[in-house]
Amino acid sequence: MSTVATKPVHASTDFDRLLKLIGELNYTWTNTESLLVHLIAGMVGTDKETATLIFLTLGTSRSRIALVERLAKMGRLTPERRDEILDIMKTLTKCQKVRNHYNHCLYAFGDDSLPKMTINLRIAESKDSIRLDGYRKLDRRAIEEFEQALTEIRTSNRALWNVIRVNAFPA
Repeated sequence: MSTVATKPVHASTDFDRLLKLIGELNYTWTNTESLLVHLIAGMVGTDKETATLIFLTLGTSRSRIALVERLAKMGRLTPERRDEILDIMKTLTKCQKVRNHYNHCLYAFGDDSLPKMTINLRIAESKDSIRLDGYRKLDRRAIEEFEQALTEIRTSNRALWNVIRVNAFPA
């Protein structure tokens, strides 16, 4: 990485960009979630309404992705299609970690009222100590991480639409 990647986010325009990226990531993820409904419907062999009920019964994105992965492994799809779905779910799981971090963290602000870092809302506890786990600097690398996650989610969503079309899943 270049030295630019380690410079802190100082300018309000960088902070504005970060906020915009968080919003884009959330908006793009909602499209991903809706695509999971179609995959569930197609792989279970049901209609969208029933698949939506199944989807809503599962409380987290992770559990929904796990269901899609398990359905893909059931042997009802060609090995190529199964592997394609599993690869997409692997990518989405990685991107989901980025989304979850920035949606569920605390932001530590500096003297200039701009955030300098994030703090994960996790506690790491050992036998005789306790600490907050997961500090991340808000720097150019964080923005690059967002942009990469957005690109991967959008690419995955297009691939999922292709799976839905090719397999004639309810859409």
